Amino acid sequence: MSFVADLRVVLKGRDFRRLFATRLVSQFSDGVFQFAVVGFAFFSPETQTTALQVAAGLAVLLLPYSILGPFVGVFIDRWSRRQILVVAPLVRGALLVVAAALVAADVPDTVFYAAALGVLAANRFFLAALGASLPHVVPADRLMAANAVTPTSGTVFTFLGAGVGFLLRELFGSGDFGVALLLAVSGVVAGLSALIARTMERSLLGPSFDPGRPQAREAVRNVLVGLADGAKHLVGHRTAAATMGAMATHRFMYGMATALGIILYRYYFSGGDSEVALRGLSLVVATSGVGFFLAVIVTPWATARFTIERWVPIALVVAGVLTAVLVVPFQPWSLPIAGFVLGIAGQSVKICADVTVQRDVEDAYLGRAFSIYDMLFNGMYVLAAALSAAILPANGKSYAAVVIVTAGYLAGALIYRMIIPTPRAAASR
Repeated sequence: MSFVADLRVVLKGRDFRRLFATRLVSQFSDGVFQFAVVGFAFFSPETQTTALQVAAGLAVLLLPYSILGPFVGVFIDRWSRRQILVVAPLVRGALLVVAAALVAADVPDTVFYAAALGVLAANRFFLAALGASLPHVVPADRLMAANAVTPTSGTVFTFLGAGVGFLLRELFGSGDFGVALLLAVSGVVAGLSALIARTMERSLLGPSFDPGRPQAREAVRNVLVGLADGAKHLVGHRTAAATMGAMATHRFMYGMATALGIILYRYYFSGGDSEVALRGLSLVVATSGVGFFLAVIVTPWATARFTIERWVPIALVVAGVLTAVLVVPFQPWSLPIAGFVLGIAGQSVKICADVTVQRDVEDAYLGRAFSIYDMLFNGMYVLAAALSAAILPANGKSYAAVVIVTAGYLAGALIYRMIIPTPRAAASR
């Protein structure tokens, strides 16, 4: 219920509503785009998808966030953020139209992936500008509430966009023309977010002028040094570092589970029928989305009852044990349930990691800490997909992969408990 209450509070601000609407429309476009990429890369009837192709597709979706992440802040703190929110979606929309034309023209896949990387690179600037703009549109006493509702709402709209993408694919067809139309729709919706952002005054979102701020070229050179300093600082804050490590553990195991699920549905469960496979995987995505949303409700209650230090290993253990129980039968009905479990457990661990980093890390190091956080969040997922490409059989049925995922979650929980001593908080608290 606190989510609804927080949302009502922050929606009272006119400028917040405009920034919030910009985010929601853009992330809806993200959902349509991501579904189009997944359908094109993994579930095209003309494509024989392999685990290596899954790894490549996931890398395309996530590497811009891992590589560009630490450097984006340099420019977000120097360029008009409102202009970034206007220009980036327009660039993204234009690239999506180009990508649609490339797909319709049946160009080589590598050309399409290059266009997709450009789309995601532009989106990285957009999302970073959104985060930096938030303090300019809500009072300080409402910032916590705004931070609580905006990422969750954006994720929900991404899932909604993916759902609409699924429906449009059913309408347009699964061929190149259908994928091209999905990309074009995503581009048009991205352009609408630029129109909403344009309703805000140009100087509203900052950044404020600072004559002592280093030039961009010097700041870029300092990024890697700053990341090293941030890592050293994190090591001195065990709870924040360990909880970030737990989040990275989940992302690696979740990445393996994702690759496993894609190949299982593509071949083992569907007999090679790409449309049946996509419908099955879409159900897993939907149940995962429900788990993500419920984590927002469950995590505050659970951490108040058990403390973060206890809840994180509990969530990891539950994720590991239930993954084994649900996936080992290798039945299509069990994977949506597993998706729900991993959605709620994984998002719960992520929320705990967000809180501990914000709570324990000194403000001067916070930006660098979250840059490391973003690199781990996306990089571990890509590394897991790469490992999956090496071990998964052609039909996806792999007991070894399930053992790795389960053992990884349990090992992560054990290591976390070894690093973080049991808190003395009263059990009745």
